[in-house]
Amino acid sequence: MSWELLLWLLALCAPLLLLARADGDLTLLWAEWQGRRPEWELTDMVVWVTGASSGIGEELVYQLSKLRVSLVLSARRVHELERVKRRCLENGNLKEKDILVLPLDLTDRDSHEEATKAVLQEFGRIDILVNNGGRSQCSSVVGANLDVFQELIELNYLGTVSLTTCVLPHMIERKQGKIVTVNSLVGVAATPLSSGYCASKYALRGFFHSLRTELVEYPGITISNIFPGPVNSNIFKNSIAEEATKVTDNELDHLPKMTTHRCVRLMLISMVNDLKEAWIAEQPFLLVAYLWQYMPTFGWWITIKLWKKIMF
Repeated sequence: MSWELLLWLLALCAPLLLLARADGDLTLLWAEWQGRRPEWELTDMVVWVTGASSGIGEELVYQLSKLRVSLVLSARRVHELERVKRRCLENGNLKEKDILVLPLDLTDRDSHEEATKAVLQEFGRIDILVNNGGRSQCSSVVGANLDVFQELIELNYLGTVSLTTCVLPHMIERKQGKIVTVNSLVGVAATPLSSGYCASKYALRGFFHSLRTELVEYPGITISNIFPGPVNSNIFKNSIAEEATKVTDNELDHLPKMTTHRCVRLMLISMVNDLKEAWIAEQPFLLVAYLWQYMPTFGWWITIKLWKKIMF
């Protein structure tokens, strides 16, 4: 084999080897290597995080608390928000005045305008809105009540849209701001037993793609969609079952999951580099997303095979 042929083979194989070891899409990993750093870019910003009482939202708040930012923590459970705040003060670089605990129910859309005013009154501006609040699902289409689908659309989709539209006029007035939405990899590659959840995430993807086109005259306002795969959090444990009032007891402990710390670090990288989309997942889930995007028939087949292996 000639050296020239060997070099060509290495050049062709290198991207495949990189993808095999990747836990984020290639644009995101390039930004992690060569892009802007959160430690440089987020100083003195006001960041509003929904779903801040657990999971990805909680870890995001902890990492942000180590930077010089002002934080707004929102979720329904006030006592959990207070716990998160205490830990931020103990382990972060913030003072009491830098953190606002603001209870919020995403399904109570009439309260979102007042919540936005409260943040503006406290800090004077909103630099970054992180739409992280939401719930998952674990039930079949046939076995689920219609209330399940309504609950997921009300919370994951309409709640996020409502809060975004309340914050957006302020950002338009200032001609700057970041709207970051924690979607899900199932918003790219659908999975069984989560049809309502997938639908709400696909809807969010379409909404924010469309919103981005409407903001073309405001280049200072950026829209970032984050698509995490399975992460170590309570999202599976708190999934809606076959009725909207029931919660599944399946934590899917055997499912390969990324650490929340790594997931949030990549989220921050995508945020400060203004990436329009970021896929964050360990293998094989990241590869499945690529297949769904570029080879949907094969992606569907692989999803079924992978799901059967995981569940059975």
